[in-house]
Amino acid sequence: MINIKAKPFCLTDRQTEWVNAVLAQMTVEEKIGQLFVPIGYSTDRNYLDNEILRWKVGGLFFRDGVGTEMRDTFAYAQSKSRIPLLVPSNIEAGGDGAATDGTPYGKQMACAAAGDKKYAYRLGKAACSEAASLGINWAFAPVVDIDMNYRNPITNVRTYGNDPDTVEQYALEYLKAAGECGVATAVKHFPGDGVDERDQHLLTSVNTLDVASWRAAYGRIYRSMIEDGTLSVMVGHIAFPAYEQEYGDPENARQIIPASLSKCLLQKLLREELGFNGLIITDATPMAGFTSAMERRRAVPLSIESGCDMFLFNKDLKEDYAFMMEGLKEGLLSERRLDDAVTRILAMKAALLLPEKKASGKLVPDEKELAILGCEKHIRWCRELADRSVTLVKDTGGFLPISASKTPRLLLEILGDFLSNERVAKTFIRELTGRGFEVTLYEPEDFSTGVDNVAQFHAKYDMVLYVGNVENASNRTTNRINWYTFWGAGNNLPWFACEVPVVFVSLANPYHLLDVPMLHTYINAYSNNNYVIESVVQKLTGESAFYGISPVDPFCGREELKF
Repeated sequence: MINIKAKPFCLTDRQTEWVNAVLAQMTVEEKIGQLFVPIGYSTDRNYLDNEILRWKVGGLFFRDGVGTEMRDTFAYAQSKSRIPLLVPSNIEAGGDGAATDGTPYGKQMACAAAGDKKYAYRLGKAACSEAASLGINWAFAPVVDIDMNYRNPITNVRTYGNDPDTVEQYALEYLKAAGECGVATAVKHFPGDGVDERDQHLLTSVNTLDVASWRAAYGRIYRSMIEDGTLSVMVGHIAFPAYEQEYGDPENARQIIPASLSKCLLQKLLREELGFNGLIITDATPMAGFTSAMERRRAVPLSIESGCDMFLFNKDLKEDYAFMMEGLKEGLLSERRLDDAVTRILAMKAALLLPEKKASGKLVPDEKELAILGCEKHIRWCRELADRSVTLVKDTGGFLPISASKTPRLLLEILGDFLSNERVAKTFIRELTGRGFEVTLYEPEDFSTGVDNVAQFHAKYDMVLYVGNVENASNRTTNRINWYTFWGAGNNLPWFACEVPVVFVSLANPYHLLDVPMLHTYINAYSNNNYVIESVVQKLTGESAFYGISPVDPFCGREELKF
């Protein structure tokens, strides 16, 4: 029996009555619908009515869009839902995770590099207050993974680094700020990403720690988040074999079971050992880490039977709904677990005061509240974080500060294949030309017409500035640099490291030095918003000092990279 008056829900008698009354009135079809949090692909009203809301879903997720459109969409969806919706957002790095016109505060690792917990609090405050103005009530944040493996392609700057103490303390600041904004948190990705070098989007990844080591790191962090009152935990498609082997079914002990389908990890570890009484939601279920574990017709109901309460995203909502209903009829999903899950869903809605807000017509704030998006205070916070976090990893080449008087002709190379490249390049060019540099943006050569020799390169350029813009992105096997070159002959690969001064700035992955060991001046900036770029240029030219301290080992454990 679930005690919804206990932490984290802490419901009053009246709220408890609402949960029990609504549950008693629900049809089986409505209960099944409440389990789902689909992603919306269109704000068209007919689409919302016929493809999503008809299934009486428990929540609705949208990627970031223009603030006014998002707010109006959530208002419409809430007006069409008898039971108020949970509305989540991936607001890990600022309000721009919810609205394109929100504040791009900065990545979690930037907060840690700035060296003060207040920056993590400000991240939560800016992100959650801006999201709340749209009608969002649930943050899929903070990330409490530990960046233990520099090869991991999906964690790095999304984390607070590789120190469990820092991760714990900074994540608690986010939780505090979210609570002040009336926004629930979903700490993620249980049982912990950052150990494997692989991405759960592409396979079931593995947390390979032994049980004692896990308890001392991830376990301590999750226990702290639970004690602090996080309303939900997001469970990854990440296996934890050591725990399964010690506490799970001996017949299944050698199988790689994602936590999202593991009764042992969900009920024995998360519920019993860690004492979590709140809502458990899967990570996105179209990920191969989930889909490859078993037939989807079985995986959909078994995720709930195993201990999850909500099911995030779908291959096809209609099909997944049918799989869940069939699973209930066939006994893969029990009525008891269905009622337990729906009870927790309703309890979380009650804890967020959604029934009261619906009754008063305030589930979605007035449009005037959108003024907080990108407000002056949040932009000021953003600029301060950029100033305090940009980290000089090394300058053994002695190339800093740079100036147009010493090296006027600068070759700018943007590394990465992301949509943000154009904006990043334009911002760097604007900032550098404004300081007197003659900037040439690298364009891939036509190798059939020949390449620069040493004399030709010297005749064109006095310095090269590399900008690593390799953003965190799902479904990539690595988060590394790919060069455009032919037998190492082109000007993309740094063959010229001994010919002219070369400076490397990474706006994302903090481990790029591994791929450019020949470079002697290297900077990590952790985020690629324009405020960070402006701060980077100020520091390159000596107008501002470097204050950031790396929350990870940028040398990847290799002594030769330090020189």
